[in-house]
Amino acid sequence: MEITIFFARLWGSFFIVFGSLFIITRQLGRTIEMTDDKAFVISTGYITFLMGLVTIILHNVWVASWEVAITILGWSTLLKGISKIGFPEMIHKQAQRFKKRQWLSTLFLIILGAWLIWMSFI
Repeated sequence: MEITIFFARLWGSFFIVFGSLFIITRQLGRTIEMTDDKAFVISTGYITFLMGLVTIILHNVWVASWEVAITILGWSTLLKGISKIGFPEMIHKQAQRFKKRQWLSTLFLIILGAWLIWMSFI
């Protein structure tokens, strides 16, 4: 259970900080533009892959409670990292479609982060 609390607070803090920064600095739009650079996409793919892999190795828990959100987050992060490393052009196309809904996704990121932190304290 301790590792679940750790990951809930880690991912929750990460989502709140970056979601807030995306709103305050409007950085998300610039980050989407950076997907033109294949080297940028691949290098962030390795970081994403490692974040997902560490989460899965330490927390591959399939239970019928909120803790499964950490496992799903780990697997989706791992798959996103593999996609970024292996198919950077596809990531660029997805980012261009995502550009129109970036405010909604940023809001979801902050809400998910707040929920994870909340769940880690109850």
